[in-house]
Amino acid sequence: MIRIWAIIERDLRRFRRTPALLVMSLIMPLLQLVFLGYAFGGQVKNMRLGVVDQDHGLPAVQLREMLQAVAANARTFQAVPYTDLTAAMQDLRTGHLNGVLHIPPDFSRKIHAGAAPTLALMEDNTDQFSSSALGGVLNQLIAAYRQPATPTRLEAKATLSVVEIYPYVPYIQYLLPGTIVLAIFVSAMFGGGIIFIDDKARGLHEGYLVTPIRKFELILGFTLSGVIKAVLSGLVLITVGAVIAGIPDPLNVFRLARLFVLVVATSFSLISMMFLIMVRINDPMLPRAIFGMLNTMLYFPSGAVYPINAFPAWMRVLTSINPFTYAVHGFKEVLLKNTSLGAVSHDLLFLFGFTALAMGIATWLFRRTL
Repeated sequence: MIRIWAIIERDLRRFRRTPALLVMSLIMPLLQLVFLGYAFGGQVKNMRLGVVDQDHGLPAVQLREMLQAVAANARTFQAVPYTDLTAAMQDLRTGHLNGVLHIPPDFSRKIHAGAAPTLALMEDNTDQFSSSALGGVLNQLIAAYRQPATPTRLEAKATLSVVEIYPYVPYIQYLLPGTIVLAIFVSAMFGGGIIFIDDKARGLHEGYLVTPIRKFELILGFTLSGVIKAVLSGLVLITVGAVIAGIPDPLNVFRLARLFVLVVATSFSLISMMFLIMVRINDPMLPRAIFGMLNTMLYFPSGAVYPINAFPAWMRVLTSINPFTYAVHGFKEVLLKNTSLGAVSHDLLFLFGFTALAMGIATWLFRRTL
């Protein structure tokens, strides 16, 4: 332990002299949390819907009034009246409108005859988020429009009552677990792997090779020093990020204790993974070159930004061996649901097992020669 602690102390002393590295490893995930959380988390509003009424009957007027009510209250869209369908379609193609609702000339006649008239919605489907939101709101509006004011007779109908067992979770809170894991990963990348490669490039690595320290002790010393730095980053993101995201009772002591266990497990797994990747690399530019690739391959397919159930089959196979996946899931369970460690035991088991495997392989691959 004396030899291992010497490595830890030397690495932490050097890290203390470069506080900008720690600050940058915290600022980048926080900025991503704030900007992505508020940029992608809100409901789509203030779209422009062109309304072409070629009927002008009472049912069509009632429909237009319902559109105006949505525009005035939910503000999902703003109804813009048009008299010419061609002009409305031209504005749709040039980006001045998000959609065009066409009320045909025989709309009122079919309503009075008890038939089912058809409304046409032309959407700018190059923007899937806006088109899906617009189509969903209009489908709900048309469904409400078809309901009779008074039912003609009693009918046995099945209804669905939705019960939400947790408070509403805005997207910025949904994004917070992935942001915490990203902060730990950034610390693992800069405070673990890149510093190890820089030591080799500067010749400092040669000093370790002439000491009696064993390969496992060397890998464990670097791993523990990286874990200490990564844990500090994770704890800051947990407290500051929870306050920014509006997590209820963010300073709950018992939940913070459970989160600390997850931070330690995540730090060990990501730091050991970085040393496994870097153990045979000598070029100091290569780790910086693969940083973006690793971020894309590990962070985005982990369920941090979008549910894993939407991934194709081949990507779900990759998520099953991705430590990010288990770390993000564990933080979501504890942060958003306030569950016990028993609920994330599978995640903790994988993270610690991954750590043991990665450190074992890294020790085996490590060379005590130049």
